[in-house]
Amino acid sequence: MKSLIIIVGPTAVGKTALGVSLAKRLDGEIISGDSIQVYQGLNIGSAKPTKEEQENIPHYLLDILDPREPFTVAQFQKMASERISEIQNRGKIPIVVGGTGLYIRSLLDPFEFNTNSSTEIRERWVGFLKERGKEKLHQALDERDPVSAERLHPNDTRRIIRALEVYDLTGKPFSEQRGNHDYEYPPLDPSILYIGLTAPREVIYDRINRRCEEMIHQGLLEETLDLLRDGYDHHLKPLQSIGYRHAIWTLTGKTTSCEMLRIFQRDTRHFAKRQLTWFKRDPRIQWYDTVLNNLSNIAEGICKTCRGDESRVQ
Repeated sequence: MKSLIIIVGPTAVGKTALGVSLAKRLDGEIISGDSIQVYQGLNIGSAKPTKEEQENIPHYLLDILDPREPFTVAQFQKMASERISEIQNRGKIPIVVGGTGLYIRSLLDPFEFNTNSSTEIRERWVGFLKERGKEKLHQALDERDPVSAERLHPNDTRRIIRALEVYDLTGKPFSEQRGNHDYEYPPLDPSILYIGLTAPREVIYDRINRRCEEMIHQGLLEETLDLLRDGYDHHLKPLQSIGYRHAIWTLTGKTTSCEMLRIFQRDTRHFAKRQLTWFKRDPRIQWYDTVLNNLSNIAEGICKTCRGDESRVQ
């Protein structure tokens, strides 16, 4: 029997439903691999599975942080690894479900993250940003760590400052901190089953368009307004994620509701494309097309694979 199952793929492809189906069939428990679903109160916009959708299957790394709290890939790596061990020690199958690519890689490959920090260094770069602007800040990173500078947009000042902080602390570029390169994919342990869900692009895009409409009908604007009324600043990273930042644009009068929906759908489609590009690079993923095979058939095929492995071991 596989001791760890990981399900990835673009948004709206059916990862949540497959995870629950496998958990019911294999006596598994689910760990969210999503960077926004960890936050309390961000339910609709993060497509967080409802209690009904969870179907009494234990879920972890959902609703564990206040939106003001930071959440990094290093934190995810530690917390998810601990949950995986706990589930396995109870004789159950951990099933990681998510679309945040680097989070998933951190569980599979020997990525090492520098968690040291210096308030003094960080505040110095914050002052540099205020005095000289984001373009000069990005230029400073390019001089020290061109790989990270190429990866980070000048607007992403939080990550740029973190990269500069790490460089000042260690003398090494932040891009070298992982201990592994993004394009290296070492073989996985045979106990890991790495599953990817996909579908023709036009199908994925249609599902995304309909999901965005459903989120609006379910109350995305109202959910976002409640967060703002509770005192959460709209500049917080979770509130700048897809869906929430679009809702804020409408709530603050920057866009009409119709225009907001159009941009929301477009940006979600672009996000799904980036997800697919990231995951398609990884040759270790076993892909299933959710149009050629429905989720029930996919789940049954995966269960047969797991049981076959168990029989061979015995």
